[in-house]
Amino acid sequence: MGSIIEITKSAPLSGSVRISGAKNSAVAIIPATVLAGGPCVLENVPPLTDVYNQCRILSYLGAKVEWLDATTVSIDTTALRNETPPDRLAGKLRASYYLMGALLGRFGLSRIGLPGGCKIGPRPIDQHLKGFQALGCKCDINDGYVLLEGNGLHSGHVYFDLVSVGATINVMLAAAGVEGTTTIENAAREPEIIDLANFLNKIGVTVKGAGTGTLRITGNRDRGWSEHSIIPDRIEAGTFMIAATATAGDVVVKGVITRHLESVTAKLRETGVTIEEGEDWLRVSGPARGKAVDVKTLPYPGFPTDLQQPLTAYLTRCAGTSVITENIFENRFRYVDELKRMGANIKVEGRTAIVEGVEELRGATVQASDLRASSALIIAGLAARGRTRVRGISYLKRGYHDFIGKLRQLGAEIDLV
Repeated sequence: MGSIIEITKSAPLSGSVRISGAKNSAVAIIPATVLAGGPCVLENVPPLTDVYNQCRILSYLGAKVEWLDATTVSIDTTALRNETPPDRLAGKLRASYYLMGALLGRFGLSRIGLPGGCKIGPRPIDQHLKGFQALGCKCDINDGYVLLEGNGLHSGHVYFDLVSVGATINVMLAAAGVEGTTTIENAAREPEIIDLANFLNKIGVTVKGAGTGTLRITGNRDRGWSEHSIIPDRIEAGTFMIAATATAGDVVVKGVITRHLESVTAKLRETGVTIEEGEDWLRVSGPARGKAVDVKTLPYPGFPTDLQQPLTAYLTRCAGTSVITENIFENRFRYVDELKRMGANIKVEGRTAIVEGVEELRGATVQASDLRASSALIIAGLAARGRTRVRGISYLKRGYHDFIGKLRQLGAEIDLV
């Protein structure tokens, strides 16, 4: 039996918490070092399972990876070999597929196993392949592997049928290694895209339009090296904002970029939360009992799908009826049955969850089904009467650094058993 998190109903959380670097940015920029012309130093890197696995893949391929301290890593890919990463590494995380674009951009050829990650619904790579094909790449999927051959790789024009963060990043990486200007339309606008663009600009690629729906990437073959600091993790920040709110707490969330959290801040204020904003901090004061709201997950700058589960855990105790519509991943309500074990009143109809707020949740033994579900169940446990036991915490380590320790620092009674 694996480790279990035990939680006792918390007094209102209080104090301050500092946010780590963004996981979703780090797992894109680490593969981007494949395109650099020398050793790169990345700072504010979150020490997470997915990050370590990305580094292990690069080490396997011949990169020199050295952790200078807990959150700073030096990566030198000058001696990198263009080989197929083993399934035991690539199959552990979704973001391993960024090596498709990175290796294609550097070598004009790559072979990668289909990616792993949390089981939250179909996440096809058809838009990735469409983008590679627009650059003159031949794509083939055979026996669980994606083979990309780009002998005549060139700049091009890409229009995505739907907004995809993964596809946008992958085509950016491939285009960075190609001379000429590639245009991507209907591109993702997430802050992590901007962070990657800033890194690529530092190593000699020219990226314009990051943060808008149209990107222009002018690649070249004479690229340099760079030092770069990863942006703060807006999903971790949002999770702690919701945890403070769920316990009627008063918490200062430090080291954030406040504009990245505008959709979260707006939605929490709708429920009755008081939020003060500083230059790089937010103070969150939760009400004794919040008000129900309707939520729709959307690509950035809309409400993030990665915070749908934690927010729903909070809404289970809000007065009235909340309606949550999940527009990104269709299987992201698998955790609802676990909240029901704790007394939540939730009905799921397709991509919509209808939540009737209850006065009180009660502790129970529950099972996390993915990364964000684990944080949602912990938040529910903080607000529930009695003791809650959360199984499946290996997911938690993929996306949150020292989550238990940071909650303890705010006064939570939570232990790893």
